Amino acid sequence: MKTSKISYKDTNRFNQLVLDFISQNLEVSDLKCNFPNLDEFEKKINENSYSDVDRELLYEVLKDQNTNINLSELSSSNLESVKNKKTFTVTTGHQLCLFTGPLYFIYKIVSAINLSNKLKKTYPSYNFVPLFWLASEDHDFEEVSSINLFQNNIKWNASSGGPVGRMSLIGVEGLISQITDLISPNDNSSKIIDLLKSSYRPEFNLAEATRNIINSLFGKYGILIIDGDDKRLKEKIVDIIDEDINQNTFLKIIEKTNAKILEKYHIQAHVRPINFFKIDNKSRNRITSSISKEEIKNKPEVFSPNVLLRPIYQQKIIPNIAYIGGGAEISYWLQLVDVFKYLDLTMPSLVIRNSVLILDSNQKILIDKLNISINDFFENIDLVNKKYLKNLNEDIDLANELSNLNTLFSSIEGKLKDQNLISSLKAFEKKTKNSFEEFDKKVLRSLKKQKENEILKIKKLHKILFPNNKLQERHENLISMYLKYGDNFIKSLISTLNPLDANFVILEMDNNQNG
Repeated sequence: MKTSKISYKDTNRFNQLVLDFISQNLEVSDLKCNFPNLDEFEKKINENSYSDVDRELLYEVLKDQNTNINLSELSSSNLESVKNKKTFTVTTGHQLCLFTGPLYFIYKIVSAINLSNKLKKTYPSYNFVPLFWLASEDHDFEEVSSINLFQNNIKWNASSGGPVGRMSLIGVEGLISQITDLISPNDNSSKIIDLLKSSYRPEFNLAEATRNIINSLFGKYGILIIDGDDKRLKEKIVDIIDEDINQNTFLKIIEKTNAKILEKYHIQAHVRPINFFKIDNKSRNRITSSISKEEIKNKPEVFSPNVLLRPIYQQKIIPNIAYIGGGAEISYWLQLVDVFKYLDLTMPSLVIRNSVLILDSNQKILIDKLNISINDFFENIDLVNKKYLKNLNEDIDLANELSNLNTLFSSIEGKLKDQNLISSLKAFEKKTKNSFEEFDKKVLRSLKKQKENEILKIKKLHKILFPNNKLQERHENLISMYLKYGDNFIKSLISTLNPLDANFVILEMDNNQNG
């Protein structure tokens, strides 16, 4: 197993806000929030607002919610430690994607586990617990209803307008059968199918299934899992629900913050006058008018925060020292900086989840044989091909000649004073450059024809590593990786990824690296 890195900037796959955030160059007026280093967590530990978290309640909720799963010894120890004021959580979360969805779902959890371990080593007198937040109240079923496997889209055809976490698993058994038919029988395939069957049991809802599969995969590393769809937890934010619905306070604050962000960046999430929904098993409806505080007090469980106020809910009930998220999540947390100040809440350190490209040994051998870099594959296929062809014979690379041509025309122009002559020269220069570029393309076409087989291999490999020209982690599912590498896939991620190293990781794994 080998690793290499490429900067996020050089991948050409991340927006400017993310790039500035991780390079600690975020330029937003008085908004001070950047990717943290290890020393900065000491400040968070010493902040006092965590004392407002009801740890006994959090413990009881976690204990009740996880009653029906087998907690590992480490997870059980972490659960008990939640009652201790010297315990902090490192939280990540996601929608309840079918069979864990795209690979970055897995990378989020690994990032949370590894940051917890790193903090524990640095501050041994404190406890740090990796926590996964089930986004069970989201109602966009379409976003979580399918996975990609071997160029097949495995789709769960069901309908839901309510919180997806409450959905029954009718139809999922057929999807597992479909996957079984697609894969060759071996030890790894048997294990992954058993995992799916034991996690997505007919009597479970989607939240319970997701809890089970996460615990099965990561329980040994001490993960705890929490579902915000709980009356006891909602009771802790009655005042916030009331203030948002009946005073629209957060609209005004977030709009001011958005104005700062918009000086240079785009806004990720849209703030509304009211940022809560009303939910039941079949619906999640936006609230558009006032509701008495008495009603909110009596039934807080029916009020669900949107994506912007969910972080506030989390931070009111969890002693959260860090939040692990993707670029979009970091963006909407930044929109809340002034809300945290207004509520006198400690804002957790924001950490970009690890991003990874998995490369098997055969793919690496092919790339080396083609004399190109894996970093080149982050470009579109045409640019990869061009780089390969240029590398075949550096004598045919005409970049220097084009540069000399530019110098030549500049030199001639410097000797001219007659504007008519200068205009004629510029027209001649344009015509010459166009002809030059056409000749350059002709050279590439000739090379491409000579190396047709190699170009075909590059195209095929690019399609595998960047399906639909998207990052692998946004397309592939855990199943394909588990079939190749077994338990060693997650073990390798745990042993390799550093959540505080803000670089994109390329992880080369041996084809025989099973376990």
